[in-house]
Amino acid sequence: MKVVKRIENFFELRKAYKDLSLLNDASLKDIGVSRSEIRSRVYSA
Repeated sequence: MKVVKRIENFFELRKAYKDLSLLNDASLKDIGVSRSEIRSRVYSA
């Protein structure tokens, strides 16, 4: 079960990273994230 949960978490984080990467800089600024912070914000949460 633990392995399945880790795999699910991996795909959720990957989707979040991809979704944020697709936003334009103005939209990222609106939510308080710079493009250079996306990776650390997603994977350090």
